[in-house]
Amino acid sequence: MLKTILLTALALLAFAGNSVLCRLALYDGVIDAASFTSIRLLSGIVFLLFLVAMRTKGKINLRSGSWLSAFFLFLYAIAFSYSYISVDTGTGALILFASVQGTMIVYGLLKGQRLLCLEWVGLFAALLGLFVLLMPGASAPSLMGFALMSISGIAWGGYTLAGKGSKTPLLDTTNNFLRTLPFIVLLTILTLQQVQISNQGLMLAIVSGAVTSGLGYAIWYSALARLTVTQAATIQLTVPIIATFGGVLFSNEMITIKLIISSILVLGGVLVVTLGKRYVKKKMAE
Repeated sequence: MLKTILLTALALLAFAGNSVLCRLALYDGVIDAASFTSIRLLSGIVFLLFLVAMRTKGKINLRSGSWLSAFFLFLYAIAFSYSYISVDTGTGALILFASVQGTMIVYGLLKGQRLLCLEWVGLFAALLGLFVLLMPGASAPSLMGFALMSISGIAWGGYTLAGKGSKTPLLDTTNNFLRTLPFIVLLTILTLQQVQISNQGLMLAIVSGAVTSGLGYAIWYSALARLTVTQAATIQLTVPIIATFGGVLFSNEMITIKLIISSILVLGGVLVVTLGKRYVKKKMAE
């Protein structure tokens, strides 16, 4: 139990750290979004291969992982980078994980699950929170940034669901990262003329790739093996809060009343959806 808590806490810090690092790099323009994504993924590949080689004494099995997971990983990373050009750290994390939970809820519905009245109320509250966030004002995210972060969240939801049954989390994560290489090459070719990299941007991308992405996702896959889908969905709701405080500390961002109200509605609504059925069943059993 203690190991699960520790792994989960480290993974959540890594998720929030990615938002802070990406926002620092792209808001200040120290690196372009495509280069940040490519270097982030390449750094993750190198670091993960090193970890696997250390554990297997140089014998690396390249048959685990999947192309679908690799596609989800790349789509998440590229949309994540471009969205943070125009979206604040906490706002981006809120949109990201609202989209993640939405994806997991829709997946459950497609699998035959049905929402109770209480869960529909929670879903409505979450949608209302996103509407509040998008209301016109100085703190409203751009529609393009919102759309890109939503795509990133859907992709991460797919990646999370694909990794739920992982028996070898580190190896699967490594091979998923390796399979993003063709996408990285294509991205590099298409954006070659827009390349802009400073030493600071390079370091931020490397740390994001090696530590908060590569190592962080391997830890998350390991934690997932000990968590239910409901627990995984609920726990991730803390990331926007951690990321928001990270944005305040490292990016001098402001916490607005609109963001607070939106966060309460979105996170509270998704929490109701995630835990509502379990609560109703418990009450009926009493």
